[in-house]
Amino acid sequence: MSYDLLLYNIGQLILPKSSEKPLKGKQMQELPIRKNAAIAVKDGKIAWIGNSEESDGVQAKKKVDVKNRVVSPGLVDPHTHLVFGGSRENELALKQAGVPYLEILASGGGILSTVESTRKATQEDLIEKASFHLERMISYGVTTIEAKSGYGLERDTELKQLRVTQRLREKYPIGIISTFLGPHAIPSSYRGKEDIFLTEMVDMLEEIKAEGLAEFADIFCETGVFTIEQSRDFLQKAKEKGLGIKIHADEIDSLGGTELAASLEAASADHLVAASDNGIKALSSSDTVAVLLPGTTFYLGKDTYAQARKMIDEGVAVALATDFNPGSCVTENLQLIMALAGLKLQMTAEEIWNAVTVNAAHAIGQGRVAGTVEVGKQADFVIWNLPNYQYLPYHFGVNHVSSVYCRGNKLWESHGVENPV
Repeated sequence: MSYDLLLYNIGQLILPKSSEKPLKGKQMQELPIRKNAAIAVKDGKIAWIGNSEESDGVQAKKKVDVKNRVVSPGLVDPHTHLVFGGSRENELALKQAGVPYLEILASGGGILSTVESTRKATQEDLIEKASFHLERMISYGVTTIEAKSGYGLERDTELKQLRVTQRLREKYPIGIISTFLGPHAIPSSYRGKEDIFLTEMVDMLEEIKAEGLAEFADIFCETGVFTIEQSRDFLQKAKEKGLGIKIHADEIDSLGGTELAASLEAASADHLVAASDNGIKALSSSDTVAVLLPGTTFYLGKDTYAQARKMIDEGVAVALATDFNPGSCVTENLQLIMALAGLKLQMTAEEIWNAVTVNAAHAIGQGRVAGTVEVGKQADFVIWNLPNYQYLPYHFGVNHVSSVYCRGNKLWESHGVENPV
């Protein structure tokens, strides 16, 4: 057989275990590594995996000498707020001066500023801005992402965000999973009338499902936002409409959102900084993935991070994500999140790689499509400028990517310094 592409002289090929379910607990410590490996691609899929010596007689239209570097599955970022208008860099000085967030919010800043900018932006404006951020994500090795709405807080803008995500799918070959996060915050005009607002969001679900605008629905369950009861009602109705469900849970206060996610068999429960012992136990008995966002804790200047070590030790499936957004985590760099996971969450290199590949894929319903390198699966992979897989969480703050492939085609490549003096 003649292949389209052959990669050989792979120093370490990272092969997260393929599974119908996310890796839980001690399973996350297992990260098979194949040394001196080769892979071949045919029609956009992995067609063969073997040793580099075996590749000598392999016929391929294009051959790439990896030069003993590391190759991994394309990274998966399962929690982003990709589509939004404007930016909020002016708030950094206010935060440094100790101005409380509620005061910033009362003056028209915070999330309300982003909502206003997103409402004013055209689809073309949002596509241009989101494309810039998305291409930067790709440059850091990401080939599958989740993108949430949530900066409209009313029908027309929420649908506009979702339609922008749909157009980005047509523009880029990477996997983009769409999530409806209409109940992201309470509009000021609905204070005291939260149930009316939620009814309006529920009324959008059928239209969103019918148009294929989202695979998931999400809600922000937190003090001052939506209660456990309101969150349960919204998510149950989303399930009835055929959408998968996710939840922003227990980020600040331990309300029981983690337990709710497990009881509803949500694909993921996200944030979980304040998850209770009972919540962690509930997750360990479920297939709901804990999506942890250490970049948000870091950016907000907080000292308490999600209890990743406890979660993994007690049998929870853990994934990592950027939480890229304009207010609480302004980074597209999933590699930075991997470093924070090692430094602040006490996760091992093996657990970190599983958390940004196979488990992150399961967190957005893509376990059969993304997150692993295996014969028959889509050929999404990254060639890294790394001596070994442990090196990435160790050396932080830089981009270690050499090139990114999606469906067997090179999508991004780094370039060294040209004509150095």
